[in-house]
Formats: sequence, structure tokens, C-alpha cells
Amino acid sequence: MYYKGKSMENLPFALENGLTKKEYLLIISKLKREPNVNEIGVIAAMWSEHCSYKSSKYYLKKLPTKGKHVIQGPGENAGVIDIGDNQCAVFKIESHNHPSFIEPYQGAATGVGGILRDVFTMGARPIALMNSLRFGNPKNKKTKSLVNGVVSGISGYGNCMGIPTVGGEVYFDDSYNGNPLVNAFALGIASKNKIFLGRADGPGNPVYYLGAKTGKDGVKGAIMASDVFEGEDDLERPTVQIGDPFKEKLLLEACLELFKNKGIIGIQDMGAAGLTSSASEMAYRSNNGIILDLDKVPKRDSSINAYEMLLSESQERMLLVIKEKSSKKIKKIFNKWSLDSTQIGEVIKEKKFIIKYRNKEVVNLPVSILTEDCPLYKRPIKKPKRFKKNIRKINLEKIKISYKSILNLFKKVISDPNICSRKWVYEQYDHMVGTDTIVRPGSDSAVVRIKNTKKALAMTTNCNSNYCYLNPKKGAKIAIAESTRNIISSGGKPLALTNCLNFGNPENSEIMWQFAQCIDGMKESCLSFKTPVISGNVSLYNENKKESIKPTPVISMVGLIENIKYTKTQNFKNIGDDILLIGRIRNDFGGSIISKYEKKISKFNDCPEINLKSHIKINDFVYKSNKAFSLSSIHDISEGGLVVALAESCFNDVNSIGAKIDLSALNFKNPLQIFSESQGCYILSCSPKVAEKIISKGSKEKIYIKKIGKVTDKIFAIKNYFNVNIDTIKNLWSKSFPK
Repeated sequence: MYYKGKSMENLPFALENGLTKKEYLLIISKLKREPNVNEIGVIAAMWSEHCSYKSSKYYLKKLPTKGKHVIQGPGENAGVIDIGDNQCAVFKIESHNHPSFIEPYQGAATGVGGILRDVFTMGARPIALMNSLRFGNPKNKKTKSLVNGVVSGISGYGNCMGIPTVGGEVYFDDSYNGNPLVNAFALGIASKNKIFLGRADGPGNPVYYLGAKTGKDGVKGAIMASDVFEGEDDLERPTVQIGDPFKEKLLLEACLELFKNKGIIGIQDMGAAGLTSSASEMAYRSNNGIILDLDKVPKRDSSINAYEMLLSESQERMLLVIKEKSSKKIKKIFNKWSLDSTQIGEVIKEKKFIIKYRNKEVVNLPVSILTEDCPLYKRPIKKPKRFKKNIRKINLEKIKISYKSILNLFKKVISDPNICSRKWVYEQYDHMVGTDTIVRPGSDSAVVRIKNTKKALAMTTNCNSNYCYLNPKKGAKIAIAESTRNIISSGGKPLALTNCLNFGNPENSEIMWQFAQCIDGMKESCLSFKTPVISGNVSLYNENKKESIKPTPVISMVGLIENIKYTKTQNFKNIGDDILLIGRIRNDFGGSIISKYEKKISKFNDCPEINLKSHIKINDFVYKSNKAFSLSSIHDISEGGLVVALAESCFNDVNSIGAKIDLSALNFKNPLQIFSESQGCYILSCSPKVAEKIISKGSKEKIYIKKIGKVTDKIFAIKNYFNVNIDTIKNLWSKSFPK
């Protein structure tokens, strides 16, 4: 095969590596020659969706990434925000979806390992982990196997590392059958003057390989992550990395010790595309080149070849650039921690990516072809036909439903796989190791104190894919809005977020429309709430033979609690406290939990309304009220609506507490409104005297506040609806997930 007189012998190999014919012709035209097999491998990996963001970058540029607290935005291993006192928080979320379907334990475990390296390569000590998990139908045997494997992998890696897994979410939906989502988040603390970036400055400076030896695991992992699963028979298990958390713990401590020394130019985790991505990206950021000798790379398999070494995603490895004079201490530090530290190359002035193997040059490419010259696509977008129908708004006054049926509906909702307790999951995670966890999993946000200060960080992760399916733009807005409520409910001020954007095949114009709409929604919310995006990940091609996953733009938000004394949880504390509702409950049933169980409202085909202006006003009111008054609890209203939020507030680890509720002041038009998932609403509990002050303050500021009940002992009662022992409800909630 020839193209303009140039040989195309390697085209079949290029196609096998995920490149298209058009892309291969572009490579030939740029190089003015045909690339060899090793060059094809590294270009294919760097041009994969997973590494290049070639289908998403056009839209990602719209997101706000700068702000008052932002020190480092997207483009590095992780984002960094200022939290005062010369300290900063370093955090990021990433996907490990395809590997977790192929090999659930190792896929999830190495997802945790990879995100931890992204954080500590910046110079931060990781102090917290979270995760966002999506699985298919819980009745399927495959789903049960995936849940067990993924949860075990997360706990196995995080627990061994001694880093607490403090929060997360688990959702089930048929669209994830055959394509689960495993998104891992990590957060660390560093000094502002000790942030390290992935750079390769200074031609002549040595390049060091640090950590574990290189094997054949994870070869072509980045390419695999940018492909569609056709069936389980096609799965390539060697593309999944094998993790060793004990080795990573040694690497963490060795790197943090290394960072105390002078002369470090740059350091980067060998993640997706391994040695290739870390070396080429470091060179690109510094406008330099790099030369590596693969014969010097520490290997655990003597049969490994150049192609495999370049694309291996073996875990627990770093690439370091350091000043020549400062390199003497590296061996001593890494020998102490029983890890390899070997000079494998150097920075060069010529902007080339050069690889030697067995005394031959096996790769010689411009750095630019692996980075800035990757093709970027503005793929066609098309609004799905289902959106061309008029949005149906159902008149609740015409829907007749008896108060007697409400209790049975409530029992179904509180037992729903997407509402019931996740204790079975998070009890497998060590969430107290490190002794800094103030609020454990199960409340609105996890809260972790910052040692030797009065401060704490609140963190949460959110996304309702049902909302995003019905209305991608509004659904993305809601994901960010709910995250702000979670942070505020815990006593924090939202500062910034990281995202993991999980979508289907970008070559499908309807999927790209979903993506574009979600970005627009996120942009609007981020600007309104002043919560910039400082890092993130895009995961595309998430689909099986039958369908794409529902759009799932996962948001992980971090907020600052100025003083630990302001920390709050969602649980009612004191019998006799008043219960206040802040924010109006409307008719928001599209994509709701109750719509699964009540056919009369299942025809709502738009997600809940969201008014960002009023939402911000209520957020500010609750945040300031928490600092001004003595509140017992704060909880936001989300999935399941008001009744679920009230029940969750009653559940305590030891002795549950009850509530006596009267909703007559709310003038509901239909009993079903207790399940409405209206946005921007909170439940507070406090003493009657404090309640009077809050109501008075709210009246002056034109905030909708109603007293709706009192905290009682054991009985959960809503006037005219039902009266039930709280333990009956708690048993349904707590025992449904294990079943």
C-alpha cells in the first residue's frame, strides 16, 4: 500500500492500535515517512481519547479554571487550591471504567493507585480517598460480581496504603450493564512553596526512573480505554495493570523524602501510556526534547521488548528530572525504601522524543506529534429525537392518590438500591486510618481535619445520571448545585471542583450533543457558585452492544471549614428541637426515585427545575446561619425528596431518633410532593429559640422558611400521611443493600 509514493506497510498495525486510516495518513504527512511499529505504538497511545482528549478538548476549554483560590488548574497531574496558612489542597478524580469491567479487583485497585500518584507527585501527602461507582441491574449475577470485585479492589489498595476512604456514591442503572463506572478521587495536603510540576527543564539534566520494575501488564491500556466493548469474549486481560499497594506506600514515602532536597526540576507519574506519556508531556511543557535508553529501564520480565516497555502501564513508577549536582542523594533515598532509581536518559534541546534500545534508535519523533499536533475533532452534534417532543408537565391536582398508599410507597423508596444505606460498601474501607476523619461516610460530605490547625476540608461527589439523561444541561447544573449543598450542610464553603466526565461513543452525534450540553450546564453553575474546575478526566466509549451509558458527569467538590466547631452532620441530635424547611418544595418528579414506583407521575419527562440565583441566596443564608447560630443538624434535600431527607436525619449509628412532622403550612396540592426532588432545599434542626431567630432573619432576607415539626423519640410521623416506628424504616433502609 502506498500514499503519495510513501509506503503504508504498517497501516494494518496502526489500525490494530486504534488509529484511523485518516490519522495514519496525517502522521505520514507530518513525518514525511512511514513510522515504524514502535513509533506507531507511542503515537496511537498519545492520540487515544484517554490521553489526547481529541473529541472533548474543544468543549473543555469553555470551563472556568481560574479563581481566587486556584494555584494550579488543569494541565498538570492534579489541581491545587490555596487553603490558607501557606497550605494547599491537591486533588483530582479519574476513571478506571474499562479495566474494572475486565478485571474488577485489579481495575479498581489500580484506579486508586493511579489517582494517589497523581496527588503525591505534586508534592502532597494524600489524606483522603473517595469514589463514584456505577453498576448495572443489581439483580444480575454479573453486577453482583462486579460490585464485590470493585469494592474489594478499592479497599485492598486504599487500606494497605493507610489512606482513609472517607466518602463516595454507588448507583445502579440498566444503562451500566456491561460498562460499569469506577471513578477514583484523591486529596492531599502540601505547602504552597513545595509544589512540584511535571517538567523537563534544562537540556543536559538527567532523567531518572523511580519505583517498581517494568512488566508487560497494562500494555495498550490507554488504547483499550478508548474503545467500545463488543462482548466479554473480546476482553484483553493483559491490558489491565496489576497493583502493589505496599510498593506504592514505599514509593510515596521515598518521594516525599526526596522532595525535601533541592534541585528537583520535575516529576510525573507513569500513568496511562506509561513511560511514553510521562516523558513526552514533561518535555512538551518545558519546550524541550528527551532521550531515553530502554536498556537501562529496570525490568521484571527479560523478554519484554521496546514496544511493550514504551506502552507498559506497570504501576508504582515515576519519572524524575533533576539537576545533575543534586542527583547523588537519589540512590541513597530509594535504596533505603527498596526501590529502583536509575538514570535512563536526559533532557535535550532538540524538541525530539528519542528512544534507544539495544544500541539502536527505535523511536525518533518530534515531541509535538505526541502532544500539540494530535488531531482535535469538533464532532457533529445532534439533538436526539426524543427531545423534540414537548416537555410534559403533569397537573398534580388531577392525580388522585390516597394518603394510605403513601406509607407503602415510602417503604419502596427507602429500600431502593439508589437510596438505601451503603454501609455494606464503606465498612470495607478503612475510613478512620490517620485519625483525621471528623465526619465518616454516610453524611452529606466527608470531613477531614488538617493537622495542627483549626481547619478542616469537606469533600463530596455527586451526579444524577437520570437528570442528565432527561436534560443534560440542567442535570450537570444540578450535580454542581447539589455538591455545594453537601459542602454547606457540613459547615464548609465550596472552593473548587474536579470532574470525571463519563459518556458513550463520541462518534455518535447524539452522545456529543449530550456532552456539549453538560459542559454548558457545568460552565454556568461553576461561574455562578464561583467553583472553578481545577482538574479532571474524560472517559468516552462507555457503552455495550445495546446502548450507551446515561451521561454521567461526576462532580467532586472540596470546601473549607474555617473552624472545626462549625462542622455539621445530617443527623438530628436533640429531642425537642424544631425542624425547619428552607426552600420551596415544588413539583419536581422527572427522573425521580418515586417515578419508578408511581406510574401516575412517571410521564414527567424533564428533570427538576434549578434557579441558580435563588439557590445561591439560600446557600449563603444557610452557611451564615451555621456560623451565627447554634444548629444541631443540616441536611440537603436530594434523591427521594423531603420524606427521605427527614428519615435520613433520624438515622444514627447507635440509637435512632424520631420526628413528628406537620406539612400543612406547605400547602401541598398532592401527597406525592413529599417525594419531590426540588433543588436548593435544606432541613435544619435547632432549639426553638434559635428557630425563632432563623425564621425572623429569613423573613427579613425574603428566604422561604417553614417550621415543619419537632425531633421526637422513636416515632416517625407525618400528620395525615403515616405514623411508624423509626426502627422499622431504618431496618428497611439498612438491610436492603446486602440483600
